Amino acid sequence: MLIGVPKEIKNHEYRAALTPASVRELTARGHSVVVQADLGRAIGLGDEQYAAAGARIAAAAGEIYSRAELVVKVKEPQPQEREMLRPGQVLFTYLHLAPDPQQTAALVKSGAVCIAYETVTGPGGGLPLLAPMSEVAGRLAVQAGAAHLELPAGGMGVLLGGVAGVPAARVAIIGAGVVGTNALQMAVGAGASVTLIDRNVDRLRQLDLVYGNRVSTRHSTAHAIEKAVLEADLVIGAVLVPGAAAPKLVTREMVSRMKRGAVLVDVAIDQGGCFETSRPTTHAAPTFIVDGVVHYCVANMPGAVARTSTFALNNATLPHVLALADKGWKRALAEDVHLRHGLNVCMGEVTHQAVALATGFAWRDPDAFFV
Repeated sequence: MLIGVPKEIKNHEYRAALTPASVRELTARGHSVVVQADLGRAIGLGDEQYAAAGARIAAAAGEIYSRAELVVKVKEPQPQEREMLRPGQVLFTYLHLAPDPQQTAALVKSGAVCIAYETVTGPGGGLPLLAPMSEVAGRLAVQAGAAHLELPAGGMGVLLGGVAGVPAARVAIIGAGVVGTNALQMAVGAGASVTLIDRNVDRLRQLDLVYGNRVSTRHSTAHAIEKAVLEADLVIGAVLVPGAAAPKLVTREMVSRMKRGAVLVDVAIDQGGCFETSRPTTHAAPTFIVDGVVHYCVANMPGAVARTSTFALNNATLPHVLALADKGWKRALAEDVHLRHGLNVCMGEVTHQAVALATGFAWRDPDAFFV
């Protein structure tokens, strides 16, 4: 199979969908790989390394989209990339379609087979291709929040861990999944006073056993969220409904009553955001202010640490890329129900129920393609 890897063009996105080591695994199995020039240059992966692993270097993305049977990316295709997709071509990347009906419509129109990293499931019920980037984003959320609590960044001028005689900052984390757990680890490590909110009491119990009185856990209710948000200096939104739009747990009215100079970090922004006042931002202009509250809503947070993120992502995605290349998409998905859960759009049909519900498209059962 011919696998193509275009260079990412989203704002300040430097991750590479395949590393030279991943390319070597594919070429060793007899597949052809073409990567765009300078694919990994920004993170220390030169064209010469890709060539040594067996890849051919293409000057422009157009050559990749016109020839590749399988296109492997990191972020959702941008408008100019969507125009280059072909009927029957397989696209394997993060899509986050629920809050993006325009992208959904373009992928439906393309006739491509679009498999989303974020809805591929694991044997234990998790989301193994989302997890490594969620780990990165959770840790970055605390770093970004701490930086934007500084006065020059628009914050109230609070040090996350405080100092002797001065209280630490109050951090509220909404969601105790992979993002929330990693944010919790960083916030506790920095010495912040942390409140963790989740609706899964068993998960809260597990984390309470680990962190003890260093963390205050709360069962998720509207009252608990409101109280924590109004008391917090930094709020991290870490909620996820697989494939669906994130619920708006923090209302505009709550934001209007928060401390001036407090910071909101919305890690759920790829799925529409969990704060009512959120809108996507970029690394070039990461924040905006509503009612005196700083909002950090960068839609590709892990791109800020692109080298770490690239290797972490490849560790998770490579087995699935190999399966798609070795077997073809139909056989690979027919034999692996977890990979089949990643099928969001297929040859003009929306095949993920949560995406169809969120975007207003008709849903087609993906199993119909494998009868």
